[in-house]
Amino acid sequence: MTAVPALTLLYVPADRPDRVVKALQSVADVVLVDLEDAVAPARKDSARDAVRELLPAAGRRVQVRINHVSTPWHADDVAAVAALPPQVGARIPKVESPEEIRALAAALPGRELHPLIESALGIERALEIATASPQVASIGLGEADLRSDLGVTDDAGLAWARSRVVVAARAARLVPPVMSAYTNVRDLDGLTASCRAGRALGFRGRTAIHPSQLDTIRAAFLPSEQEVSRAREVLSRLGDATAAGIGAITLTDGTFLDVAMLEQARTVLALAGE
Repeated sequence: MTAVPALTLLYVPADRPDRVVKALQSVADVVLVDLEDAVAPARKDSARDAVRELLPAAGRRVQVRINHVSTPWHADDVAAVAALPPQVGARIPKVESPEEIRALAAALPGRELHPLIESALGIERALEIATASPQVASIGLGEADLRSDLGVTDDAGLAWARSRVVVAARAARLVPPVMSAYTNVRDLDGLTASCRAGRALGFRGRTAIHPSQLDTIRAAFLPSEQEVSRAREVLSRLGDATAAGIGAITLTDGTFLDVAMLEQARTVLALAGE
């Protein structure tokens, strides 16, 4: 059975326990509790305390974004995550080398790791990072820092980097990457258009910075009725063709297909809950 990817991942600052509680009660597939950029240096300790208090009983899919190894908060963040239930994953920012991942895998044995690539060097090493440890469960982009590092000002400048991460994730047999957050929380039309563009590149799902974005993200990544109907036809027709020893068929709309399209059809139906 094809695994259903998480489509909505909601960031929440760890130093706001009230917001963490609300996020844990939200419809997001995954809650991303942030100890990094969303938390001021003076509040890192209290943020870590909130993580220790609230997450052991979360009872749902959670990741904690820790601070980079170069910061003075990294070791304490790792220790706090190590004390949490093993199903809580670690989201790792600004990764540039597989050695960073292997060190965290040793410090957090058995725990899922989710590296974020946010620099040109990280992009060049995307596959090495994705395959650094069996504990790597996904890779993704941190596009704000990447834009700054590359000196690009629009999405066109990120096209190659986005595709590179999609290819690396697939080559490493990971789930498709999710898109970075869309920072204008009021522009839902723009969010929809951006999600559709990312979906066309191979992304599946997106991080959000406000609960109001979740329904829009989910709708943009779920297949349409037409896509579901087509996927059903592909599976039915190709299944019959395979049973008959035929390697390729033509659909009713004239599209030529072969058995390599089966996995894509299964993914569409899995997303549709079938």
